[in-house]
Amino acid sequence: MTTADITETISRMRLFIDEEVVPAEPVLVVEGEAAQAALARLRERAKELGLWALGHPAELGGGGVPFLDFVRLNEIIGRSEFGQLAVGSVSMQDTLMLHRHGTEDQRRRWIPPMVAGDVMPSVGLTEPEVAGSDPTLVATRAELDGDTWIINGHKWFTTGAQQAAYCTVFANTESGDVPRHARISAIIVPTDTPGFEIVRAIPTMGHDPSDHYEIRLTDVRVPAANLLGERGKGFAVAQDRLGPGRIFHCMRWLGQAQRAYELMCVRANTRYAHGSLLAEKGEIHRYIAESAAEIHAARLMTLDAARAMDAGEDYRVRVGLIKFWGARMLHNVIDRAIQVHGALGLTADTPLERMYRQARYARVYDGPDEVHRMSTARRLLKSPEAAPWL
Repeated sequence: MTTADITETISRMRLFIDEEVVPAEPVLVVEGEAAQAALARLRERAKELGLWALGHPAELGGGGVPFLDFVRLNEIIGRSEFGQLAVGSVSMQDTLMLHRHGTEDQRRRWIPPMVAGDVMPSVGLTEPEVAGSDPTLVATRAELDGDTWIINGHKWFTTGAQQAAYCTVFANTESGDVPRHARISAIIVPTDTPGFEIVRAIPTMGHDPSDHYEIRLTDVRVPAANLLGERGKGFAVAQDRLGPGRIFHCMRWLGQAQRAYELMCVRANTRYAHGSLLAEKGEIHRYIAESAAEIHAARLMTLDAARAMDAGEDYRVRVGLIKFWGARMLHNVIDRAIQVHGALGLTADTPLERMYRQARYARVYDGPDEVHRMSTARRLLKSPEAAPWL
């Protein structure tokens, strides 16, 4: 894709997100039949505009946009929390995971309908009884009985499980003195399999109703062929999915932060108080300047991480840095925007209060800030030359 092509695509995506997806948000947040109908219309519209599944590989039926270019697009998609659903990019990570690690039968069964948006995936990794920040503690157990896996376990924060056609369940499949990082395997479990139970939608900050589910697996039986990747190599499968996903998260956060920044500027330029516009007051100048600096820094860091991944370089330090730095940036910018809006910022009359609650998620999902700081610091202490600026 040429520079002119990606620039034009970004412009089209910006128009679609801002002029069609954002205005539909008041209906989409309520869910129900009206929301489903609105989302269906947006998805058809995205396909009409040539904006559907752009980051999925062309050989899988997607748009084939290169990784680094799609990272830039994801910043625009992220301006709305419903952007991913509207343009089909929500299944991208799972599609790539299946493409890289799945068998031919697995790829043939699940990838085409996922790319088309006909089915949705989900991932069962986090568990309520053990620390999610240490995935080696996964307690869900899968035993091989002849040519069948028998799975028993308890998962939560299984995003989209209610709507998903299948769940990639991470389970302990080994015993004895096997190293802890070689005990976990990934297994594909269709959600209509007997014993796969949706316990509840978990009430969470910023999501009411929630799309995060608690599930139980009780003597769930699936074919041995449902193993995704190699036995005991579940961590490799998970990290292959999470690495690019963290970059995508950070670019979406930039989209949210940019939207909050724009709302803050509009409010400052139009709100009159204590003898002048807010835009004429020194404290507001600080809010605007610091927000602009933080967004710009986070954007450059994120694009650099994407460049390193695209080039096949070791990107772990860069991703660790942007994960906790981007989450902090997102909170700070939305927080300032709410402050500039005053009482209005606390209401649902602007998207800011919902954005603020969702921003708090960013410091926990796909690894809490503390873990990313710890692992990144350890790498830098071991190899100081791994710092991105060196």
